[in-house]
Amino acid sequence: MGENDYLPLFETRASRGRFLFKLYVLTIFVAICMILVYRVSYLPVEGAVEIWSWIGMFVAELWFSFYWFITQLIRWNPVYRYTFKDRLSQRYEKDLPRVDVFVCTADPEIEPPTMVINTVLSMMAYDYPPEKLSVYLSDDGCSDLTFYAMLEASRFSKHWLPFCKKFETEPRSPEAYFRTALEPLDDPLKAKEWLFVKKLYMDMKNQIEATTKLGKLPEAICKENKGFREWNFVSSRRDHQTILEILIDGRDPQAMDNEGQPLPTLVYLAREKRPQYPHNFKAGAMNALIRVSSRISNGPIILNVDCDMYSNNSYSVRDALCFFMDEEQGHKIGYIQYPQVFESLTKNDIYCNALNAEMKVEFPGLDANGGPLYIGTGCFHRREALSGRKYSNECKVDWKKVNDTKVEESTGVLEEVCRVLASCTYEENSEWGKEMGLKYGCPVEDVITGLSIQCRGWRSVYFIPEREGFLGLAPTTLLQTLIQHKRWSEGDFQILLSRHSPFLLGHKRIPLRLQLSYCNYLLWATSWFGVLPYLVVPPFCLLRGISLFPKVSSPWIQPFTYAIFANRAYDLVEFVWSGGTFQGWWNGQRMWVFKRTTSHLFGFSDAIRKLLGSTKSAFVITAKVADEDVSERYEKEMMEFGVSSPMFNILATLALLNMFSFFGGIKMVIMNVESKVFDLLGMQIILCGLIFFISLPIYQGLFFRKDSGRMPNSVTYKSIIVSLLACSIALY
Repeated sequence: MGENDYLPLFETRASRGRFLFKLYVLTIFVAICMILVYRVSYLPVEGAVEIWSWIGMFVAELWFSFYWFITQLIRWNPVYRYTFKDRLSQRYEKDLPRVDVFVCTADPEIEPPTMVINTVLSMMAYDYPPEKLSVYLSDDGCSDLTFYAMLEASRFSKHWLPFCKKFETEPRSPEAYFRTALEPLDDPLKAKEWLFVKKLYMDMKNQIEATTKLGKLPEAICKENKGFREWNFVSSRRDHQTILEILIDGRDPQAMDNEGQPLPTLVYLAREKRPQYPHNFKAGAMNALIRVSSRISNGPIILNVDCDMYSNNSYSVRDALCFFMDEEQGHKIGYIQYPQVFESLTKNDIYCNALNAEMKVEFPGLDANGGPLYIGTGCFHRREALSGRKYSNECKVDWKKVNDTKVEESTGVLEEVCRVLASCTYEENSEWGKEMGLKYGCPVEDVITGLSIQCRGWRSVYFIPEREGFLGLAPTTLLQTLIQHKRWSEGDFQILLSRHSPFLLGHKRIPLRLQLSYCNYLLWATSWFGVLPYLVVPPFCLLRGISLFPKVSSPWIQPFTYAIFANRAYDLVEFVWSGGTFQGWWNGQRMWVFKRTTSHLFGFSDAIRKLLGSTKSAFVITAKVADEDVSERYEKEMMEFGVSSPMFNILATLALLNMFSFFGGIKMVIMNVESKVFDLLGMQIILCGLIFFISLPIYQGLFFRKDSGRMPNSVTYKSIIVSLLACSIALY
């Protein structure tokens, strides 16, 4: 054996230069202690309003203190991983394992077929032996339009895959590639081929979009493939038989591209559904694909992605295998989570959807504390870990023998067998959705599934490649963003309150620091405990002349000002280091307030109602496309309202309440200069002023904008009435 045969396939490096961060943590901790001492020492003894307002602020500060501790625990000592793909190729190139890719879609209207096939094509074009690669699409929308698009994509792949290899394209989504790539004018032959493949793609895209817009497949198309006959027996998208078609059988010697090279296996699945189907669509789809793929290809490694998350890095599979196939540590790893990265962001990320700090700081910290969460997309799984097996020392794999298994059945027989495996009846009275596969009954089935894998003894790893592994589409309206975060916070909080809580399920199974680290997300729904009092109590008391903070001239003001401004300054540095801009950070502060007073409040409410049995979980799919005028406003970074929502009622009311109090406080200072009002109420005036400036887009939407994205009149009228009523109560 050569010297390189003993070198690891990946290495882990701790973050450097943590002295300033730890000094910051120490000083903030001292400031927090002084704030709590002040609250206890100066509790009012008279006046019900004064006492309860003080208690409300104290509770908010206790929550902030605890949550701050959790966030610093994650950030204390992050680690970063690096792979050596050259060593992987030297040792295992002929023995690379089969890899199965799962892509899930649910609705052809909000997840257009052209977007879905671009994701599928990008996965088929990985820099990986095609005979060892299989791509499965689960179509929970049971759309013949999506099936038609997949059929067209299977034909186009015969040209696209060799084109990618010849031109070394990145990314390997044709839509993303041709949107930015330039024609190779220096080589006439290459230019001719480049234009030919681009024309093929554009013709396919236009034909699919025209058919999708028509909403119905022409009869001539339906006669092209036997699979279209299945839709003759579909009564509705919520009630249909299992439809499964192997569009490309990678075992077939005739499954070749236009240069005579083998193609990956490509499978379409619309699993059986029934009215009132109780399971999350994604969890059910994933579990069906696990059962089906075990019969067709049985790859020991599974990659799952959302239908809008196309591959942006053709070497992602090889990077992941550097972890799984490492001789010393690979057998311990259950899954490898890649960052969730979006390409459809504005320059300053108006809705703060980039999640840069979370992906580049928090998740490396989770990795150091015991392993990252599974976030449901861009994740490579060890099949046996995902299927419910517990980790043991016997989990070591001889990768030179793992590919010996062969499936002898014909394509037709495989399709019939797999239709049974994908049916609802197959999992009835079984462990699927409980101990095997993804968990049912929770809006964030991915988080609870990852936690269960960790509790069975498997290690999880977080990997940030130099080139992003996957790129997806972020929400383009405010309401979409708030609803998405409402679902996340509700599902995370349900986990905390259930038997799957990391403190119950993970007791003595995962490290305590990892149990606490999970709280950074599981406690999102409770964040309104800290934020809402700071947005309601200070402006209310300001109008009544009640002071909630030390005088500006008092030494006690220093821990308050330091804790607030040092914390925000650190947040700004972290945000910019993670790739954001100053304006993007300010947008993030706005969304920090918006989400905690709406998404997390409603998520908390719905989680409690579900716990009491008065409601059921529902999975809401985020739209991946927007109307043209909405897209134009999004590109201009104009906040989109446009529709009535209880969330907008809350945001508008809080914005108006703080605006009235801010200007009322300024008036008090001007009218009573000699009475030193600012010395007594200055902190509250500043806080109301910050909320006022944060809420500027809301005021524009309420009073100044005339486009269809403005705040609806019903929201305007309700918020004005409620905020004026609150101010009247405060004044009288």
